[in-house]
Amino acid sequence: MYDNDELIEKVILFCVDLDNGEDVEVNLDELEELVKTAGAVVVGRMVQKKENIEKGTYLGSGKTEELRDMVIELGATGVVCDDELSPIQLKNLEEIVNTKIMDRTMVILDIFASRANTREGKIQVELAQLKYRSSRLIGMRSSLSRLGGGIGTRGPGEKKLEIDRRIIRDRIAQLQRELDDVKQHREVMRKQRMVGNLPIVSIVGYTNAGKSTLLNKLTDAGVLEEDKLFATLDPTSRNYKLNNGQEIILTDTVGFIRKLPHHLINAFRSTLEEAKYADIIIHVVDISNPQADNHILTVYETLEGLGVVNKPVITAFNKIDKVEEFPIIKDFKADIVINIAAKKEIGFNELSDAIATTINNCRNYIEKTISYADAGLLNRIRKYGTILEEDYREDGIFVRAYVEKDFNI
Repeated sequence: MYDNDELIEKVILFCVDLDNGEDVEVNLDELEELVKTAGAVVVGRMVQKKENIEKGTYLGSGKTEELRDMVIELGATGVVCDDELSPIQLKNLEEIVNTKIMDRTMVILDIFASRANTREGKIQVELAQLKYRSSRLIGMRSSLSRLGGGIGTRGPGEKKLEIDRRIIRDRIAQLQRELDDVKQHREVMRKQRMVGNLPIVSIVGYTNAGKSTLLNKLTDAGVLEEDKLFATLDPTSRNYKLNNGQEIILTDTVGFIRKLPHHLINAFRSTLEEAKYADIIIHVVDISNPQADNHILTVYETLEGLGVVNKPVITAFNKIDKVEEFPIIKDFKADIVINIAAKKEIGFNELSDAIATTINNCRNYIEKTISYADAGLLNRIRKYGTILEEDYREDGIFVRAYVEKDFNI
């Protein structure tokens, strides 16, 4: 007897190369990392160069049969497409290849299902899975009933996929109501942070760029750190004091990735939009990754899609300790660029100074003499601003400082 939970899924990756581009293998490398994160191993790859994708089977007829032969030869238990497959493609491929058919979206959803820890995260994942699967019940029904475990079976699970569409719609409606309640709570928490007038700094970046490591090293947040894609899912906010004494709120966000499923973007919009309400964006880039340029582009495209625009950006090229020669990479959208190694706490002083400079650029500069009767204002300036000079004179306390724009003396 064998326990299904102990069996490691073996999968074959496949895709269509429409542009005869060099990025195909890079994309499959990333898909392989996703598959590994989901708990499976890759035993083979297939790429077909075509001018267009077959509407019914994605691959051409010859390649589809070749994929079926590869499954038998390599003993694969499933195949994974780098693109999102339509319901009819799922159904037809399964009938021909005779194994479980998955796509990139299904793998990412599966990873999110295993990573979600908070109530909000679990609701968002299940909602995204149900929306994705409800339109694919025909294509996925037999494969999920044949296999008892593996990628694509976490979260809502097999039983929910066997019920009719009406009950699934009811479940989606219920989850949406629960999510709306959680969103209202998040809005209250967000407004409370904004009322405090502490600058909010949001950490964004491609998945596995080192965002959680940076937050942990700066604030002892205790967020999970792993060398895997989407190691952390739920956002975390922590207070942090800069070198100049200024207090800020640091907020981590879920990592971005190429072809992030729209179901996830919609479900996680309230979480992803943490960056929308930030005063400053810290864009963490893994400089040791050969695809750093493409990762930068993906992050900015995702931010733009979320409506995160016209924010000051500090780009932190991370993991500089892992490169012998610094690659020539530019981020023309960044206001300030610094180099760090978060794990070794290299460049943290430069990061603190960059945040302080950016905050001050968004503030008003004042030179005022405060009467001793109003000396309590100094505490507010210390907490929410930056004091450059403080001189106790006969007529009061002379200060040179940066203060928030609505600060009145």
